Amino acid sequence: MKIACHAGQLLQPVPGGIGRYVTELLHELPLVGGEPVAFAAGPRPPAAPERVPWIDIGWPRGSARYELWHRARRPAVRIDADVVHAPSLAVPPVHGAPLAVTVHDVAFLRLPENTTRRGARFHRRGLDIARREAALVLAPSAFTRVELMGEGFEPEDVVVVPLGVHRPPARSEHEIDAIVSRLGVRDPFLLTVGTVEPRKDLPTIVDALQRLRVRRPDLELLVIGTRGWGEVRGLDRPGVRTLGWLPDDFVDACYRRARACVIASRYEGYGLAALEAIVRGTPLVAADASALPEVVGDAGLLFPVGDADTLASMVEQILDDDALSTRLRGLGPARAATLTWEASARAHMDAFRLVIARQERRR
Repeated sequence: MKIACHAGQLLQPVPGGIGRYVTELLHELPLVGGEPVAFAAGPRPPAAPERVPWIDIGWPRGSARYELWHRARRPAVRIDADVVHAPSLAVPPVHGAPLAVTVHDVAFLRLPENTTRRGARFHRRGLDIARREAALVLAPSAFTRVELMGEGFEPEDVVVVPLGVHRPPARSEHEIDAIVSRLGVRDPFLLTVGTVEPRKDLPTIVDALQRLRVRRPDLELLVIGTRGWGEVRGLDRPGVRTLGWLPDDFVDACYRRARACVIASRYEGYGLAALEAIVRGTPLVAADASALPEVVGDAGLLFPVGDADTLASMVEQILDDDALSTRLRGLGPARAATLTWEASARAHMDAFRLVIARQERRR
């Protein structure tokens, strides 16, 4: 089966979560019987897997092309493929093949104050196009599927296709400690990973940290992630270190040495950072909201959204109770073993087969 995948996110300076999704899918699909070909309005970027063909669809490039796609539904993408896959709400007009669209979340509808007006308009248009034109919509979680049905999608038109995570590579303790030392980080510390933007609710984590530092003045919070849209206040408070973007091996080392990872997002369509924490056995405390409980399962502690007191109490339990910390370190990898990128690729292939079967029935 030949799958044409829009890979425009890989042309961005920081590809982000969707870029990670596209890269992993392009890597894994050939291993489960797929034949992916990537296309975008630009030359092959370093992040694109070498063995996957790349088609530069030319001008216009960047946001101008996306605006034309959404406003005028042109220029059409004409690629010889069995399925065209849009891995985000930048939805191309296609010719000659059925369209599958992944909708990761509808945060732009639920928390419009946490995005730009232009961004919200763009994603609303993409959602409308997916509703009209997609032969099938892929949602990363049951939560997102329910959200989409609430926005007028028929139940049979949306399937759940979870994302995945890789088992972390074996690394020596010396190598891990050396990386953490290079960052100037010392034990004990908490970690949060993700785009620095209002939706991630970093102020609640910072407030919890201040409560914890009354008893543990040496405890720090590391914030890893690029700056997104919107102002996030309070990151200049005592004990908070914002490290920005870091290479994967540095992030991996921080996960492995953190006393706990904290994800406080008010809205997530999935929660890759939570999954990346638990696969490494890092004790996790996550907001009891949106898709996070579905992803985390019993492998982490859940606190009410925005409740800094409960968050601080749960982190303190992990810091004080070795048995609890050990239990969470064991539950995490077991939970993550069911959510691999290979399993995700197989689920994508099942969805693409359904797209083709639907196309045949319509003919």
